[in-house]
Amino acid sequence: MGDPGDDLGGLDNRLLAARAAEGDDDAFAVLVHRHSAPLLALAYHMLGNLSDAEEAVQDAFISAWRRLPEFRGDATFRTWMYRIVTNRCLNVLRGQAPSVSLDAVPEPTAHDAGGEPARAAESAAATAALAQALHDLQPGQRACWILRELHGLSYEEVAQVVGESEQTVRGRLFRARRTLMKEMSSWR
Repeated sequence: MGDPGDDLGGLDNRLLAARAAEGDDDAFAVLVHRHSAPLLALAYHMLGNLSDAEEAVQDAFISAWRRLPEFRGDATFRTWMYRIVTNRCLNVLRGQAPSVSLDAVPEPTAHDAGGEPARAAESAAATAALAQALHDLQPGQRACWILRELHGLSYEEVAQVVGESEQTVRGRLFRARRTLMKEMSSWR
């Protein structure tokens, strides 16, 4: 006998959200399972701290569970959750002084330095420099950049998530990209 959510895994997010809004715990569990990893990655990139990121995502899912009956489906469930997590992260960033430990930034696994210590050290230094440059962006610019560049959301979806117009999102992205290019120019 498998997990009760196994039968629900093939359903789309809209139907799962509707069932969860009616009190189906298993449907909500499938949504949590389906969206936890990308939402945690978003929160981690926004906050730079795994503990804070986990707390933001957990708070977002609790909020979503409570607000599911209000979910009208104007946006996709994914976009709705991205918005809740982004808002949680922005609230955390507004309420705290920058104290992100950049030592916690993991080395990317996609690049294999081929066992060469110099290349590995350079890669780690570039990753740390990018993490610092991202951290130094204004929170609104950082949110737009992370949603677009790391999570692949469209401009329209990013606008829905951050609650701004597409034009505002494009402006924030332009400024974020320009700042990051300037900050990372020595790494080209």
